Amino acid sequence: MKTPKTAMILAAGEGRRMRPITETLPKPLVEVAGKPLIDYALDRMEEAGIETVVVNSWWQAEVLESHLAQRQAPRIEISREPELLDTGGGVKRALPHFGDTPFIVANGDSLWLNGLSPALARLAELWDDERMDALLMLFPTHGALGYRGPGDFYLHPDTGIRRRKEQEVVPFAYIGVQMLHPRLFEGAPEGPFSLNLLYDKAAEAGRLHGMVHDGMWYHVSTPEDIPATEEAFLAGHTLKMV
Repeated sequence: MKTPKTAMILAAGEGRRMRPITETLPKPLVEVAGKPLIDYALDRMEEAGIETVVVNSWWQAEVLESHLAQRQAPRIEISREPELLDTGGGVKRALPHFGDTPFIVANGDSLWLNGLSPALARLAELWDDERMDALLMLFPTHGALGYRGPGDFYLHPDTGIRRRKEQEVVPFAYIGVQMLHPRLFEGAPEGPFSLNLLYDKAAEAGRLHGMVHDGMWYHVSTPEDIPATEEAFLAGHTLKMV
């Protein structure tokens, strides 16, 4: 399918692992190589032809919204949350923006750069409405700068994925970019809840899938991650793509 014209960026969280920077600044506005993280995501969306991006806000909402108001494209629509709704609740609240077709969601602090072709276009091309309710973008843990975890998912040859079992190490991390269908939210709870709840439901039905990103991804979780990430940018191997 074609890349959706409307997408969402999750930007409401407190970013506690990034403190003290995030005591007065929302994490999506933390800068890497002179640019706020959320602007990298918006750039990728603009390049992919996405026209409207819904951005949810809660922590330091005024600061975030003031920054986004300066952007010309894509068009930004704010979903200010009365309480922090977590990832699932935040997307569910924004569902009226997306109609009844699949849409893209990205974390406001996820920093990825395109490979041979735009990653969001690859997600749309891989999407199979007959088989999928959620398609997550993955990255090999062994090549992820700043990533120190045991992985999130195991990827089957048919693109189906399963979550890491307790005390298991799996080869792929979820990088905070995905394509979802509104039907995934049927029966979802009211108020705050995590998208992980819906991933598990989709996995049980065989409708949770993954795509390995062929570009670069940087895991920017703590203040200590920022210098290493900037050094990689300045080394030049991805700078031309920024």
